[in-house]
Amino acid sequence: MPDQQTRRQRWIIFAVLALMYILVYFYRVSLAVVAGDISRELRLTPPQLGSLSGILFYVYAVAQIPLGPMIDRLGSRLVISGCGVLTAIGGILFSQAGSLSSAMAARVLIGIGTASVLMATFTIFSHWFDKQEFGRVSGFMVAVGNLGNLSATAPLALAVAALGWRNSFLAIGIAQALVTVLVFLMAKDRPAKSAAVSDQGETRPMGLMAAWHRIFTSGDFWLLGIVSFFWYGNYLALQGLWGGPYLMEVMGLSRATTGQMLMFTSLGFICGSMITDTIARKVLHSYKKTLLVGQGALLVFMCGFFGLAECLPLPALAVLFYAIGLAVSSGVMIYPIIRSMFPVTIVGTALTSLNFFVLMGAAITQHVMGLIIGVMKRGMGGMPQAFHGAFIFPVAGLAVAIVLFSFARDYFDRT
Repeated sequence: MPDQQTRRQRWIIFAVLALMYILVYFYRVSLAVVAGDISRELRLTPPQLGSLSGILFYVYAVAQIPLGPMIDRLGSRLVISGCGVLTAIGGILFSQAGSLSSAMAARVLIGIGTASVLMATFTIFSHWFDKQEFGRVSGFMVAVGNLGNLSATAPLALAVAALGWRNSFLAIGIAQALVTVLVFLMAKDRPAKSAAVSDQGETRPMGLMAAWHRIFTSGDFWLLGIVSFFWYGNYLALQGLWGGPYLMEVMGLSRATTGQMLMFTSLGFICGSMITDTIARKVLHSYKKTLLVGQGALLVFMCGFFGLAECLPLPALAVLFYAIGLAVSSGVMIYPIIRSMFPVTIVGTALTSLNFFVLMGAAITQHVMGLIIGVMKRGMGGMPQAFHGAFIFPVAGLAVAIVLFSFARDYFDRT
């Protein structure tokens, strides 16, 4: 049991890292609200817009491979701080972008810069919190981080209306620089005496190739990776990019109302992330079952974008978006599952390896949907049918992933 000073210090560290993660989430999803403005100003087609949004996730995903070993060997504090500098530069450059190429370059820097934050944060938590606490604190971090998601909906729409999208993103870039300094000064990789529970004789350092061999030869890791791919692909397809154009171009909603609808998804995610670990521990007694039930609900709700959502009145549409957020929150179970699969000495590498699937899901889904919309909007049915066809990709993929993951082992620790 950690002493009072350790308990106080770890929550101070939690607070500064949460500020960083709020900004990460803002960058992930903010294009949904400003997609129309950026498309008009930079003259982007739907496939180009999909590429602009997706490039951040492609870079983010590829960066996971070297970042995992760097986190385990250099420490999370240094990695997060260095990457934070890149994010600040990228954010400021994005606010000044005058062409697709310059905007893409800025998004590449943001992708590299934000890539380490959540997994490095969870690595810090693995040393400051024991296994039984890890699920709760990781869910809490995702919930707090979703304030960035929330700020990228209705609040961003208001800021863009008042200041324009360029000044809004410039302010975020400056805030990123300030928070990076705060993390460097206040975060700490581990307490003087580790608060984490030893992993039964597996605390010896493991070589990089041995760690990757242990991770990537696990069949359960691959099954978890597939469900992670389509979990986040569905979420970011809606919240990160195509939800905004769908609501404005297909349903005819204003930017402000669109921001409000997307905000309900963020609220649902925040609320769900606060209770998901409790449901897993107190109700279902299983991380695996909690993840499967939540993803099954997400699958049902996402089917609404095949046409049903367009028939709903605004209050019912808000309920749908909130319910999607609740279902999406079940995805945070992937983190305590991966924490329980592998020893603490390679948890950074394991987390970033899994996060490769998460971010590739977002990148590929957004890109593929952009291609589908670009092709189908010229055919019969126009934009509504184009969006209906585009949503088939993430929804069908999630259905397959749920079936496959049902064969995985349950790593729930009942102690």
